[in-house]
Amino acid sequence: MKYFVGLAAALIAATALRAETPRPLETARVLPLALDDHFQFRKTELFLNDPQYIKPTTDPMLQFERQRVNFGAVTNVDRLERRGQYFTFFWRAGRAADITVRLEYRQENLGAHVQAREVSCPHAKGSMKTMFQIVGDDYLEDGRITAWRALLIEEGRVVGLTQSYLWN
Repeated sequence: MKYFVGLAAALIAATALRAETPRPLETARVLPLALDDHFQFRKTELFLNDPQYIKPTTDPMLQFERQRVNFGAVTNVDRLERRGQYFTFFWRAGRAADITVRLEYRQENLGAHVQAREVSCPHAKGSMKTMFQIVGDDYLEDGRITAWRALLIEEGRVVGLTQSYLWN
């Protein structure tokens, strides 16, 4: 009985901490850099879902990821809406804080113009996961992402950072 009560409590807590949908920003303001050891990115997963750049494979893990992303896409319009780039960031907060995770990126057809999306994570503590998608018209019109960086922001200061090699 204790097991089921604990399981129910864990499910309620996980549901309460569900992150919001990333929102695009009009302009990406430059924030002061104040890195903190309590906050750090642990792992980054990138996935490109575009048949133009994807080679056929027999690797079951890659086949599964492609099927997972395209699951439910019945028509060509549905498939085009899912075409793009997917980012998953695993990060850790060593103390409770209101954190905003921001993805800043540049795309092929926009040159040096920086775009950004954010997700708020109130009362974040422990291991966290945040996902971003640049898909559909955003991807089809502006092209592939050429450089990116992810920021952990607390009270207007950057406390955690990871970036692609091409970000400068």
